[in-house]
Amino acid sequence: MNIHTPDLNATPDREEAEAALELLRAWLKRATTTDILELDPSVARLVPGGDGVDYPALSRSYPDGFAVDDGYKSTLPDLQNGPASLIRGAKKHLQHVGISNFRLPLQVHTRDNGDLTLETSVTGTVSLDADKKGINMSRIMRSFYKHAEASFSFEVIEAALDDYKSDLESFDARIQMRFSFPMRVESLRSGLSGYQYYDIALELVEQAGVRKKIMHLDYVYSSTCPCSLELSEHARATRGQLATPHSQRSVARISVELDPDAGCLWFEDLIEACRRAVPTETQVMVKREDEQAFAELNAANPIFVEDAARLFCEQLQADVRIGDFRVIASHQESLHSHDAVSILVEGETFDTTSLDPKLFNTLFHVG
Repeated sequence: MNIHTPDLNATPDREEAEAALELLRAWLKRATTTDILELDPSVARLVPGGDGVDYPALSRSYPDGFAVDDGYKSTLPDLQNGPASLIRGAKKHLQHVGISNFRLPLQVHTRDNGDLTLETSVTGTVSLDADKKGINMSRIMRSFYKHAEASFSFEVIEAALDDYKSDLESFDARIQMRFSFPMRVESLRSGLSGYQYYDIALELVEQAGVRKKIMHLDYVYSSTCPCSLELSEHARATRGQLATPHSQRSVARISVELDPDAGCLWFEDLIEACRRAVPTETQVMVKREDEQAFAELNAANPIFVEDAARLFCEQLQADVRIGDFRVIASHQESLHSHDAVSILVEGETFDTTSLDPKLFNTLFHVG
C-alpha cells in the first residue's frame, strides 16, 4: 500500500500569497514599532490602501537643502540603543564592546624634543550590561575629539575615558592608543645619525573601579646564537675553516604597568633600558665601519631567547617607576624553519592561562 504525504515544500500559489499579505496588513494595523522591528524591519514599508499603491513614490535626488532639527532627530530610529526585547542571542554581560583603529593626530610629549604630532590608532571599549542592547559607538570618538587638541598624556586619556564612561553609562572601560614613535639614534662609528621608529602603545584600563596605566614597546634587535658562535670558532681554531655564526632579527614586546606615584617613565627611558639589556639594536645609518662594529657588537653579546627575557627583566626590575611587567621575545631564526620564543611575567597584571594563538605572529617587524 502506498501512503502519500503532503508536499511541505510546495510553492504557495498567488491566491495563498494574497491571503498571507492581507493577514500581514491586518496585523500591521495593531502592531507596535517594536513588534514590527522584531519581526522584520522591511515590513514597515507596507502601506495598505492609498489608490491601490502599496509603496510611496520615493525621491532619488539628494536633498541638499534639508536641515535636521531636534524634532526630526527625535523621530530617528535607534536600534542599537533599543529595548532589551531587541537583544539577539544570550542576554549576557559583555566585557568589551567599542571601536578599534580609530585614527587621529595627537600631540605626544617627548622627554628630549618637546611635543610631536603623531598619527595615533585608538581602541576604546566599555563593558555592556546583560539587559542593554548596545552602545552608541560614535560617542567614543566624540569623546576623543573633545581632547584631541591637548598635549597627549595619561591625564588626557583619563579625561576621555571619564567622558565616554559617563555618556555610555558603563562601569568598566579600556583605552589603548598606538603610534610609531621616532627617536634619533647615532650610528656605531661613522658619526651619522637617523630616526629609529618604535611601535608604542599606551593603555588605560579600569575594572571594578581600579585603574591601571600600561605602556607597551616593541624593541627590535639582532640575536647571535651563542652555540653557533662557539661552533664557528671551533672550526676556525681546529681546522682553519672559515665559518659564520647565525644571527637573526628579533623582537621583544615589553609591557609595563606604571607606578603613578614614582614619577614619569618616558618612552625614551624604556627604550634606553632595553638597549642596556640587549645592546644589539638594529641600525638605521650604516657605513662600512658601522657594519664591522655591528658584527663585533653581536660577537660580544651572543644571546639565546631565554637570555633575552632575563636580561630585559633585570633592567625592568631595577626601575622603581615600573610595577608588574611582561616580556615576550621572538628570535626569528635564520638557521631553523621555526622561531625561538620566550615569555617572562612578573606580577598579576599580565598573568594569563591562555595565549592568543597568533600572538607570536604579531612580533614580526616589517622594515
